[in-house]
Amino acid sequence: MTRRALNQKTARDLPFEAFLDLAADLGCVGVEPRNDLGRPFFDGADPAVAADMARARGLRLLGLSEVYGFNVWDDERAGQIQALIEVAAGSGAETISLIPTVDDRPTRALRDVMRDILSMVEGTGVLPLIEPIGFESSSLRGKADLVAAIEAVGGFKLVHDTFQHVIAGETEIFPEHTGMVHISGISDPDALLDATQDAHRVLVDEKDRCDNPGQVRRFLDGGYAGAFSFEVTEPALIRAPNRDAIEASFNLLSL
Repeated sequence: MTRRALNQKTARDLPFEAFLDLAADLGCVGVEPRNDLGRPFFDGADPAVAADMARARGLRLLGLSEVYGFNVWDDERAGQIQALIEVAAGSGAETISLIPTVDDRPTRALRDVMRDILSMVEGTGVLPLIEPIGFESSSLRGKADLVAAIEAVGGFKLVHDTFQHVIAGETEIFPEHTGMVHISGISDPDALLDATQDAHRVLVDEKDRCDNPGQVRRFLDGGYAGAFSFEVTEPALIRAPNRDAIEASFNLLSL
């Protein structure tokens, strides 16, 4: 069974239906729609209609992205998370993605925030995912700390981003705690593997410096049964996605 998936950031300028068509043509199992592309989820379509559009193409709505700075806990952030949960529940999306702050704002204790979020998703069928960000300024940089919190609180899984994994200097992966794997690469031999490259992540090719094939193999060998979703940010690609280049990258990873 295919493990392919497509994050909407990878084809951000395509209308939602065209994005779904691209994912279906690539043999993806599902997609990750976003709310940070300068327009609403599903280009404003009703969540139930968006669900029908995806199902008609044999696609799952794997997750909705995102709430940034989820651990800067206040009424505004709680409202954003609640709204994201409601759209996910209304569309049948399986997960929501929560991103820690990478600035200097004060944050609330991670486990306390997680417990409050669990009370918000109760009964909805929506699984909350948290994505550690590997930048030095991140308030949640390492997956090991998050895994410890998940084991203590329950009810969450993490997003493993292959680029963030490398720039954080991590080596351990946690297949049993992972709900989504995001894939992107850095191929420029002279580029520093640091936060400055976040806006220039490319499709994985033979020059990839993030060992994406090795990371994928470790997840499969570890029993991970979820999808591998391309989330690239290289401007030329996301403005005019190249279907054949995306498929070549999937094939390079044997997905």
